[in-house]
Amino acid sequence: MTPPRTNLFGRTLCAMITPFTAAGALDLDGAQHLADHLVGAGCDGLVLSGTTGESPTTTDAEKSALITAVREAVAGRATIVAGIGTPDTRHATELAREAEKAGADGLLVVAPYYSRPPQDAVEAHFREIADTTGLPLMLYDIPARTGTRVEAETILRLADHPRIVAVKDCSYDFLAAQKVLARTDLTYYAGCDEHVLALYAVGGAGYVSTVANVIPGHLRAVLDAFDAGDTDRAARLQQQATPLIEAMMSAGLPGAVTAKSLLNDLALPAGPVRAPLRPADRTTADSLLALHSTLHDT
Repeated sequence: MTPPRTNLFGRTLCAMITPFTAAGALDLDGAQHLADHLVGAGCDGLVLSGTTGESPTTTDAEKSALITAVREAVAGRATIVAGIGTPDTRHATELAREAEKAGADGLLVVAPYYSRPPQDAVEAHFREIADTTGLPLMLYDIPARTGTRVEAETILRLADHPRIVAVKDCSYDFLAAQKVLARTDLTYYAGCDEHVLALYAVGGAGYVSTVANVIPGHLRAVLDAFDAGDTDRAARLQQQATPLIEAMMSAGLPGAVTAKSLLNDLALPAGPVRAPLRPADRTTADSLLALHSTLHDT
């Protein structure tokens, strides 16, 4: 039996949605309730204010308040990784300092988006943020949203920084991921739910998952089965989740929309999305709920 892998942030991280009230305000009570539920259901880390957390439409003050509230709710039972990425290096360093003050255990930093800087500027952006606090940093490579890759050679250079310790990989470049895994000690997380088992099987550390908002136990069971040496069961569990993963992440709606739709129907805190996002229609919501019901996981 393969011994479980350990790392700084844990194996099973949920990219948690940010709950809002019906009026659209930050719902800190709801965030605490949801965080407690997710940790109890198998998440050993929570990533706040990432893509799924609607970070472009929350204020700096809301981001800090969310960290503090969730920190209180999980009470050391899970790590808290704060999304602080912006296209402005100066602003990102400010958010990093505030996240540290609010009690985050680590930082998730996306490549600077929109301006499409060259790789030397991307590298300098990450290094400046990593030098700002004493917190460990997770690089976030999601070029479909940022317009900018964090190239494998850039990651290899950044791996020499003592506080750059992990990668959330949404690049869909499996070869590049294996190249970095083979040449560094960076902790590599699948950021695309369909790659959870595949990346884990070649040395990945686990996942940072949007779908874990709604099936935290099922996704954890994939990794648990693999660690126990039952690779057939791990594959079956991953395959069973595929229809829901596709519906939530690849059917035309952002994961924040589909995750909130399901959480609302499951009577867990979520609330509306903020504009420019719009809620799922009832037909889509019913389809998501039907797929979720086949997995017996809330």
